[in-house]
Amino acid sequence: MNRRQRYEYILDYFRTRLPEVTSELRFKTPFQLLVATVLSAQCTDRRVNEVTPALFARFPNAREMALADEAQIHEYIRSVSYPNSKARHLKAMSEMLVADFSGEVPTDADDLVKLPGVGRKTANVVQAVAFGRATMAVDTHVYRVSHRLGLVSKNDNTPLKVEKQLMKNIPVEDVPRAHHWLLLHGRYVCTSRAPHCDRCDLKAICPQLIEGSRLR
Repeated sequence: MNRRQRYEYILDYFRTRLPEVTSELRFKTPFQLLVATVLSAQCTDRRVNEVTPALFARFPNAREMALADEAQIHEYIRSVSYPNSKARHLKAMSEMLVADFSGEVPTDADDLVKLPGVGRKTANVVQAVAFGRATMAVDTHVYRVSHRLGLVSKNDNTPLKVEKQLMKNIPVEDVPRAHHWLLLHGRYVCTSRAPHCDRCDLKAICPQLIEGSRLR
């Protein structure tokens, strides 16, 4: 099986099993998705979803959050990872949204990454989930699964290189969903320390399990 066939096999599997899929983060607006995604860095979606209902009830939009001070924001997010820096980023991010974008989340990637606390991965998540753009966010799950399933080579050793390979090989109409397909597979099946190969439906073509595989 060459890499093109591998992509087709894996994409067909996910198209059948998960035709409709989106982020597990809970949000109602692009701003709330942006905030939740910033909070999710090195933190579980479950934890983020526990803190955001109260946070969004108090600060439902960028204008409200921009008026808060860091201590007020910190009070709502203190149970997530790195709450001090995240409170600082959310405050500054909201102020920039109000000052430069009339309080609205920009759709352009170059504008998104100007926002405090927003990197390429976060910008790609917002573009794909909030605006339906064909962008591929590469987090630790997507990076790991892409390598384990042989979708990328060992030379694709940075998130950006993995992103470029996935974008080159995944049909544009599948890209927004493919991020979630790979992420969820990594979160619940192909986990970091102890992958659940016994219940993985892709084990028949997994390079990690094929003796002598050239993709291994």
